[in-house]
Amino acid sequence: MQSPDIETGLPDRVEARIKYVVAGEKAIFYPTDREKSYWPGEVHAVSVENMRLHVDSLSLEKNGFVLLQEPTSVSDFYDPRVVQSDYFAEVIELVKRLNGAEKVIVFGDVVRSDAPGSSDGALPAYGAHIDYGDRSVRVFAEDVLGKQEAARWLRGRYVLMNLWRPITPVYRSPLALCDAASVLPGDLNDSEVRGGLMDPERPSLFGYNLSYNPQHRWFYAPLMQPDEVFVFKLFDSDRGCVQWTGHTAFDDPSTKPDAPARESIEVRTISFFPEA
Repeated sequence: MQSPDIETGLPDRVEARIKYVVAGEKAIFYPTDREKSYWPGEVHAVSVENMRLHVDSLSLEKNGFVLLQEPTSVSDFYDPRVVQSDYFAEVIELVKRLNGAEKVIVFGDVVRSDAPGSSDGALPAYGAHIDYGDRSVRVFAEDVLGKQEAARWLRGRYVLMNLWRPITPVYRSPLALCDAASVLPGDLNDSEVRGGLMDPERPSLFGYNLSYNPQHRWFYAPLMQPDEVFVFKLFDSDRGCVQWTGHTAFDDPSTKPDAPARESIEVRTISFFPEA
């Protein structure tokens, strides 16, 4: 799928340090004012595999994520009006193509950069986490659709997925994804996000942080390009399905000191399916 110049000479894996939450601890995270956060962490050395070597065998239903080559027509991701019209439309079409959903809503677009001077809310998120669980998924559905229409769609199956795309090639602070098939319910620790999605006034949202499990299997896509996108599941109302794709930014030990800043955009989606 990827061009030879991306694949050539890249490592099979890198050894990295990933921050987990202390088992049993509930974190309180302030994305736009991170010094206020309570995030009792512990760092573990893990092997992060090059997913380009496995890309053809990965799937949403087996691993919770995929890496896709998916060009976009959007040239300015810093214009929220363009993102929320043109890019959201592309995302809806892509998600429906991937999972066959009858209805898809998109929200929560955030552009991130680790360039000097970036605000707290725009910085990459370090710490193994799963953004939101059922409680907040239902809130988002009501916010976008209204209570009556949301109630109708929430009677069937619904799935929360994130889409993450580089704006420029990724040379530092890449995103790592944890194979959802390796994440157990006991690895989940409650998380409260105060002032999430770049809105300091937003009421609390609720998700999970991961505590360490040596069985976790981590992946990344070295030198990820702007025509590539991660799609990963965070919640599925069908509890028999793979979900809980943990993820975090990490420091790649092979990053050069003069590597350019990481720029990326992420959006959240909820897919709805007819009642069985």
